[in-house]
Amino acid sequence: ENKIAQRNFGGQSYPRTCYSADKTGHVILHTTYEQCLKEGVHFLQEWYLLDLVKSAEGHVGGAVVWNMKEGRVEQIKAKAIILSTGGAGRIFWTRTTNPFLSTGDGMAAAFRAGNALKDMEMIQFHPTGLGRTGILMSEAVRGEGGYLLNAEGERFMKKYAPNKMELASRDVVAKAIEDEIAAGRGFGSGLNAYVVADLRHLGPEVIIEKLHGIRDLAMTFEHCDPLVQPVPIRPTCHYTMGGIDVVDYKTCACELPGLFSSGEASCISIHGANRLGGNSLADGVVFGKVSGAGAADYAETHEQTNVDAELAAAAKAWEDRFTEVTSREGGRPVVEIRDALADAMWNKVGIFRNEEGITEALKEIDQLIEDYKTCYVGDPERTYNMAFVNYCEIGSMLTVAKAIAMGALHRRESRGAHIREDHPKRNDERYLKHSLIKLGANGEYELTERDVVFTKYEPQERKY
Repeated sequence: ENKIAQRNFGGQSYPRTCYSADKTGHVILHTTYEQCLKEGVHFLQEWYLLDLVKSAEGHVGGAVVWNMKEGRVEQIKAKAIILSTGGAGRIFWTRTTNPFLSTGDGMAAAFRAGNALKDMEMIQFHPTGLGRTGILMSEAVRGEGGYLLNAEGERFMKKYAPNKMELASRDVVAKAIEDEIAAGRGFGSGLNAYVVADLRHLGPEVIIEKLHGIRDLAMTFEHCDPLVQPVPIRPTCHYTMGGIDVVDYKTCACELPGLFSSGEASCISIHGANRLGGNSLADGVVFGKVSGAGAADYAETHEQTNVDAELAAAAKAWEDRFTEVTSREGGRPVVEIRDALADAMWNKVGIFRNEEGITEALKEIDQLIEDYKTCYVGDPERTYNMAFVNYCEIGSMLTVAKAIAMGALHRRESRGAHIREDHPKRNDERYLKHSLIKLGANGEYELTERDVVFTKYEPQERKY
C-alpha cells in the first residue's frame, strides 16, 4: 500500500515506531553505508581514537589515532571533528546489548580534552536481553504481543502496569522483572536468574515473517526455538542517555570550539532521562545530518588551527605509552580489572541504586583506576595488537564509569531510568537540572549543574 510499517513500542499511546521486520537498525546502517560509498567517503578501517588534540587557544584541531594494521600512532589534522562513537554499555561487560566496541571511547576522549559529560547517571536497562549473554531481544517481541511470564507461569506485568502490561516503558518492565527475580519467582539464581518471553501464541506466520531475527538469536544463543519454547530473558544495559555535552542542538556543537557530537555518544538531551524505543535510530539519522552540516559550516568559516607541536607531542606520548605498558612483566591483568568493574557497576550502579552501594562502587572504581596505572597487558607485538586496544578501551570504561557513579550519587531522587531505592520520588524542585562532570585542572572530576530548559512540554507525573 506504499505505507511505512509502524508498530507499538513501550510507553507509546499509538503505533508510531517505524520498522523493517526486527532489523530496523541493520537496514538503516546498510542504507547509509551505501550512500557513503556512493559519495566517496573515505573510511579508515581498524583505526582507534586515542586522544583529541587542542591548540594553545583551546580549539580542537586534530586527533591521534592508533593504526591497528600497521601498529603505530597516526596524526590527523582537522578543522572540525564529530564524535559519533556510540555508547558505553560494555562497562557492564556481558550484561549489555551493546557490541564489544561500545566502551565509551569518544566520551572519554572528549572528557580528557576538557569537554563536560552530561547526565551520565541516566543509563537505560532494556527489559529483554537474552538470559545468558545479554544480547538484545528487540522490543518487537513485546510490540507484536509477546508475554512475559515468571516461574509460576504468571503474566506478572499486570501487577506493575495493568493498563500497558508488557508495553509499559522499558525502565518499568526492567524493574518489574528484577523485582520478580528478587522475590524468588524467577528461574535459576544469582546473575544467571531469568524470566521468560513467550511468543508461541503469536503463531508461526508472525514469528517467521516479523520476528525472524529474534528467532535466530534465541536458537543460536539460548538453544531454544520461540515457535515451541519460551525464551529466557533478563534486563541488560542498553543505552546511555547521557554523553558528550552538546551546547547547541542546531549544529551539535560542543563547548570546545571545533568539536561536534551526535548519536549515543552525545547528550543533546532529546531523550531526557529515559529514551523511548526506536528514538535512538531517529536520533542517529537526524542529528548525524545536523552534526555533519554544523561541522562543515564551521570548517568553511574557520582556518586550521596550528596544532603541529601538540600533535607531535601527543603522538610521542602514546608511542612511549605503548612501549611502556606492553613491556611490563607484572601487575594486575587488564581483563581482571574489566571484570571487576562490570561486577561493581551491575551490582551497585545498575537498575537499583542507593547511597551505600554507589559509594562502595566509587571506591572500587578509584582502586581499579590505580590498578590500571600498573596493569599487565602482555603482548608487545605492534600489528593487530588487540591486547593494547583492550587496554585503551578499559581506560575509557573506567573514566566513563566514574562519571556515571558520581552522577548517580549526586542525584538523590528517582527520575526516568535512574532509580534510587533510598529516594523513590522525583524531586523537580531540587533536581530539575542537568548534571555536568568535567576534568579539573588538577585531574579531579568536578560536578556542576545546569538548569533544564523547557519549550513546549512541561514535566508530568507518569502513571499507568
